Amino acid sequence: MSEPTILLVFVAALITALATGLGALPLLAGRNVTTRWLGIGNAVAAGLMLAACYSLIVEGFEFSPVRTLLGVLAGVALILLANRWLKRHKDASIANVRGADATKILLIIGIMTAHSAAEGVGVGVGYGGGRELGDFITIAIALHNVPEGLAIALIMVPRGATVLKAALWSIFSSLPQPLLAVPAFLFVLTFAPWLPVGLGLAAGAMLWMIFSELLPEASSEMGNEGLGAVVVLAFAAMLGVTLLI
Repeated sequence: MSEPTILLVFVAALITALATGLGALPLLAGRNVTTRWLGIGNAVAAGLMLAACYSLIVEGFEFSPVRTLLGVLAGVALILLANRWLKRHKDASIANVRGADATKILLIIGIMTAHSAAEGVGVGVGYGGGRELGDFITIAIALHNVPEGLAIALIMVPRGATVLKAALWSIFSSLPQPLLAVPAFLFVLTFAPWLPVGLGLAAGAMLWMIFSELLPEASSEMGNEGLGAVVVLAFAAMLGVTLLI
């Protein structure tokens, strides 16, 4: 197997970013918005993100538990600051959505973008360890990105965004992967110590979003019993994909 090149690393990371857009495709089957479906969408997104948080923290702990935990705390602090800033700008809009719904969408996209930055570093560091390891990490992240794109689409489409715009914004959230993979590949020793911090940061931001925004809204729209079932099923599905790869 040939040694990894800069072009190979960039193309591999770009593929992982494009895979995120595939997550929006299931919503082509049904886009009728009802209160119940909005609740289900929030619950599914919460379950998918909860499983992603678990995977991020476990992966971060393999590098450095302390740096991962510091990243978690930093992630919560940053998302709190971002949320307060967005609430002061009530005229925010994205993908034909305005107001509070636009704020929620912007937070989700921001969190996923931070998550993608850590994954981009992971691809570059992986190829720094050889072609075989880099290919494996690329495939794993690409498969992992599909349900992450679904989580974004489940927040956007029921609030008025088109499936195409949800797919494009999902891909946008993963653009840090090709942008950071190449520098991380070239400077493995510089980027590697920051990887657990980035993983923890993304996990902390996600956890805040899950418990502060998604679950309370889902609970008010579908009831606790149904909410618990949907969250657990989504969590198990995402975790199952992670374990398989």
